[in-house]
Amino acid sequence: MSVVPVIETPRLILREHRLTDFDPIAKHWESDRTQWTGGPHDRRRAWEVFSMDAAQWHLRGYGMWIVEERESGATAGWIGFYEPDHYDETEIGWVLLEAFEGKGYGFEAAMAARTYGEEHFGITAPCSFIATPNTRSVALAERMGATLEDTRTGPKGPFFVYRHPTPEAHT
Repeated sequence: MSVVPVIETPRLILREHRLTDFDPIAKHWESDRTQWTGGPHDRRRAWEVFSMDAAQWHLRGYGMWIVEERESGATAGWIGFYEPDHYDETEIGWVLLEAFEGKGYGFEAAMAARTYGEEHFGITAPCSFIATPNTRSVALAERMGATLEDTRTGPKGPFFVYRHPTPEAHT
């Protein structure tokens, strides 16, 4: 099994999934806030999604990290690379639990994850698939230097494809 690397930022720790992360994440999945990321889900479906995210480390050698707030030790969300079988490329994605939004954690964690992916996994210029009404995620992608590449329609409706810059473009 792949070992999930730990990334530390000034305020956050990006690390492996733990059983103790599931309750706050399952609660998140029950809310309407998940409408742009495939939810809402009941606890059983939340477990499936949680497990799939954790399993990508074993199957792909990279995946989603749990975001832990360093000061409190609380689960703040998850962030990282997502590439299920039906994707044709690697996505960098992010979800913060409601109590942790608006603090700059998304940017801090996403930039750390993207840089790590470039340096250790060879993931350069990943995309972010963002539901068109999800203005907060659009703002984060743009703050990270990603640019709108395309608009597509999927089973859940229209979504943007944002392209992140290559390492050469942001160094």
